[in-house]
Amino acid sequence: MNLTVLDTTGLVTVQDAGRPGHAHLGVPRAGWLDEPAAGLANRLVGNEASCAVLELTLGSVALRCPSAVWVAATGAPCAVTVDGHAVAFAEPVRVAAGSVLSLGTPASGVRTYLAVGGGIAVDPVLGSRSTDTLAWVGPAPVTAGATLPVGTDTGEPQALDTPRPPVRGPLRLLPGPRADWFDADPVDLLAGSTWSVGAASNRVGMRLEGPGLRRAAAYDGRELASEGMVLGAVQVPPDGQPVVFLADHPVTGGYPVAAVVHPDDLWMCAQVRPGETVRFRRG
Repeated sequence: MNLTVLDTTGLVTVQDAGRPGHAHLGVPRAGWLDEPAAGLANRLVGNEASCAVLELTLGSVALRCPSAVWVAATGAPCAVTVDGHAVAFAEPVRVAAGSVLSLGTPASGVRTYLAVGGGIAVDPVLGSRSTDTLAWVGPAPVTAGATLPVGTDTGEPQALDTPRPPVRGPLRLLPGPRADWFDADPVDLLAGSTWSVGAASNRVGMRLEGPGLRRAAAYDGRELASEGMVLGAVQVPPDGQPVVFLADHPVTGGYPVAAVVHPDDLWMCAQVRPGETVRFRRG
């Protein structure tokens, strides 16, 4: 079965767990930013955890389903309709053959996930169906007129007692490898202030605006040779405004890493809008 994409707004991409292990080739890992939400969507329709889903970033999508299929929308809450009639969010929904499924733009949060029974089955690249928006490895962004193949539906939709995603809170920070480049413990500096999410934030990184982190006098004006970067690295350019590296981050970087966001908290970065605030705490 192929879904026909009738309309999209914002950024709509195919995402799965990504393609880690290719950094030596210069290929980012990519993959869903809000893993708990994507995992919940897959569980609700009975998919395996590895199945690819659609990730909508401040966007909407309308799809025609040629055959009956189970779907579930999770993450940033939005209106979900089938042939214009409202249906449940974060619950499995049966869409009849020939019907049009529509997801609206979320009123809060950033990223909505749509799972389809059987998973989105576009051809994998380097073992993943994810779209990387830094090097554009993987399938192209989903736009009107595209067709999306769907895999074989082998599971059963799950009951509503499926575990919910965790609740948002301060992001836990682990010490970074270049803490000595700053004039005080950078974890304390980051945890001691409130940071606003910058408008330039995307799947590559969450850009933060705040009081800034000053370098220690011994490193003021010095350059750092490029070195490997990890998911969640908090890199600090010379202006002192931190960037949290997300799934499409470059594999190397030349600015000091002050701290690293705990892997279990990174999903929260996916749902904070530009202008909203985030806080940190020592992990």
